[in-house]
Amino acid sequence: MKYCSLTFDDGPNLHGDDTMDKMLDVIEKHDVVASFFLIGEKITKENTAVIERAIKLGCDIENHSWTHPDMTKLSREQIIEEYQKCDQAIMNITGKKPELFRPPYIYVNDLMHEVIKTPFICGHGCEDWIPERTAEERLNKMLENTQDGVMYLLHVNEGNDATREAVDKAIPILKEMGFEFVTAPKLFEIKGIPMNDNGKLWTVV
Repeated sequence: MKYCSLTFDDGPNLHGDDTMDKMLDVIEKHDVVASFFLIGEKITKENTAVIERAIKLGCDIENHSWTHPDMTKLSREQIIEEYQKCDQAIMNITGKKPELFRPPYIYVNDLMHEVIKTPFICGHGCEDWIPERTAEERLNKMLENTQDGVMYLLHVNEGNDATREAVDKAIPILKEMGFEFVTAPKLFEIKGIPMNDNGKLWTVV
């Protein structure tokens, strides 16, 4: 069996946007799971329901910092605040501490690794943060890297419908190739890798 993980950054959505909710429609339609790396300050009473829906569908909620800054430019205390405030906002809803951390912009330094003790997740980027990339181009980027243990780095930022279209097409193709979809923490469990920071930026587990 081959395993892969869909991971989505930059949720939940503000101002009534439903991009993350629409992605969950795709997740539910294909009966798969995914990992959502949330920006803490975007979590509000209005969008708590979409986070709860993700959990009910078997997805997990992970840490993508509080305000999405370049954390390599922050002090030790600021790094701690960015990480812990996001953790707490997620725990307030899920009751569970996030197990993974995706650094904003994938910018990392030694101080961040020293302070944050969970695995740092990168993932196979599909250039879906570039608005001009079509759904077909994003799909092709996903299919460029189909190795066992890959984590796909995707986004559910406001208005990002092309990624939803790409993922909707990609899931059946990857299933046909023999892939099973699991959450990112489950990949670590399957591969027998401890859930602590070892200085790596994980793209493939």
